[in-house]
Amino acid sequence: MINKKSIENYIRELFGGDARDVAIRKLGAGVQGAGFLVEVTTGSGMKSYVIKGLFPEGLEHDYPSDRAGAFLLDLDEFGNLPNHVKAIDVLSEMKDGSVRSIGGGREYYLLMEQARGRDYFHDLASMAGKKRLEGHDIRKIESMTSYLAGIHKVKKDSRTLHWRKVRDTIGHGECLMGVFDTYPDNTISYGEMAAIEKKCVDWRAKLKPLYGRLCQVHGDFHPGNIWFQDEADFILLDRSRGPWGDAADDVTALTINYIFFSIKNCGMVQGAYREALALFYENYIQATGDRELSEVVAPFYAFRGAVVANPAFYPEVTPEGRRKILNFVNGVLDDRSFNIDKVNEYIEGN
Repeated sequence: MINKKSIENYIRELFGGDARDVAIRKLGAGVQGAGFLVEVTTGSGMKSYVIKGLFPEGLEHDYPSDRAGAFLLDLDEFGNLPNHVKAIDVLSEMKDGSVRSIGGGREYYLLMEQARGRDYFHDLASMAGKKRLEGHDIRKIESMTSYLAGIHKVKKDSRTLHWRKVRDTIGHGECLMGVFDTYPDNTISYGEMAAIEKKCVDWRAKLKPLYGRLCQVHGDFHPGNIWFQDEADFILLDRSRGPWGDAADDVTALTINYIFFSIKNCGMVQGAYREALALFYENYIQATGDRELSEVVAPFYAFRGAVVANPAFYPEVTPEGRRKILNFVNGVLDDRSFNIDKVNEYIEGN
């Protein structure tokens, strides 16, 4: 589970050459991980330490960033509680097998390339005055659905990761419950929030047997993260919450915006927005053969609906528009499967 040679090299560097002998042996394992005893013989005597590792599946330790986050929190907090053992450092095994410290940071930053082009929000805004999609609108939808069909073909056999994606969609701090917690007071009642959350928990039980749907996902395929250079080519930003999930996550992240923008601009789903919604589903299902999609999207639409109804994110949404979005959320959650032909019934609360 650990690279003993690299750990030994790290210990020798830590002691600046004073480590005469380094011995590492496994102490034992528990539910979450395993511990290893490190004994260092120095000129001033024997020193003993313990290295802990976490198992890489389940309990939200699935990705290296999960495990790093857990250990960085340990490093910050072990010393703040009386009578607790002290944490000394957080170690990272690099791609070349070497081990180095990543401990001691107080904030972390991501450096990445700059995206060029225009985000898809521009296209959504331009649909407001259109009764029908134009050629460039159709080509962009074809490009996005073709892209998603391609990445979603990459499958992974892991019940744990599929269950995690559904669980995170409902309970993660960046998803449904966390988004509701950012609503300003008196936007909607706590009771209404809880009712939507409870419906999503029931949907979780329905989706658990469908773990064979697990596939590669972007994780936050919304218009601000899709930057078009022309009518076909685009670049993506901010892949989020892990590389594996349900295709419904990506599909709903984008298509909720046809519904949202149409409610905002028209009061109902109609015109170019209605055509775009139907075309997106038609193209995607034709490319993937995913006839099950409409039967699993409900909790994902609940999360995305909570996002676009949130005045902290979209202050331009009127109370009437917010009510229609939340009606849509409840309507989809209450239906056995999502039906595009009923979308206006959902938003009217019928």
